[in-house]
Amino acid sequence: MTIFVLLLTIAGVAAAAGLLLMRVDHKLKRSLPLVLAAALLAASCGSDTSIATTPDSTSSSAAVPAEEAVDSTDVEPSPIEADTSSGDSAGGTSTFQIEVWADNWMAVYIDGELIGEDSVPITTERSFNAEVFTFEAAYPFTVAIEAKDFKETDSGIEYIGESNQQMGDGGMIAQITDVTTGEVVAATDSSWSTLVVHQAPLNTECVRDTDPDATCEFLILDTPTDWVAVDFDDSAWAHATVWSAADVSPKDGYDEISWDDTAQLIWGTDLEVDNTILLRATIS
Repeated sequence: MTIFVLLLTIAGVAAAAGLLLMRVDHKLKRSLPLVLAAALLAASCGSDTSIATTPDSTSSSAAVPAEEAVDSTDVEPSPIEADTSSGDSAGGTSTFQIEVWADNWMAVYIDGELIGEDSVPITTERSFNAEVFTFEAAYPFTVAIEAKDFKETDSGIEYIGESNQQMGDGGMIAQITDVTTGEVVAATDSSWSTLVVHQAPLNTECVRDTDPDATCEFLILDTPTDWVAVDFDDSAWAHATVWSAADVSPKDGYDEISWDDTAQLIWGTDLEVDNTILLRATIS
């Protein structure tokens, strides 16, 4: 490319010299060769300067270190990680059914959420009935049940002032079935944790007193905060006491359910004195 430019320059100078020869006088013709030689020399020097100062783009790119010259076609895209923090993976939950009978009232919680409670108010006389609740959960899940025996006052006595004034007696039973498989996956037994939060009367001889509120003693514990929560620590609670059907005498609603052999009637250590009881179990 440089030689081509040089030749063009020489050709241009020669053409100019030819025209000049036609016009100059004889004396100037003698000095023309010197002028032409000087022009050729100047053109040659100018071409060398141009060559020296023009950067070579090829050699410039070759100067980039190999570790810095990255071919974009060789770069693998960063993987996009799925966000699994939003909940269980697909298929992680199942549909369950819990069947519960209580003397006299119950409320059922699964993993801290209330899923249902007795449809018959506890103040209803002889409120014996069974309830069936359906829920979704993934293993392991926590079942918490609040069960109450009817009491007219904190004395623990019912039907006060009537001929049948007496202490009541409690008891409850429950079983959980996987709706898809039909398998009973859990049932009440002695492994359930229990905390009695209301006991009365502590002095059972007051049962026939005309004013049991004045003479009957009772014990009330504060219900623990978040006792239905999954992460609640119930390690200090007692195990449930298993009672027979003869002890509890289960009534209306009990016979409407086909109880699994593993399902047992449970309560605190005293069917009559223990009036309100909290129960928990983790199903895995």
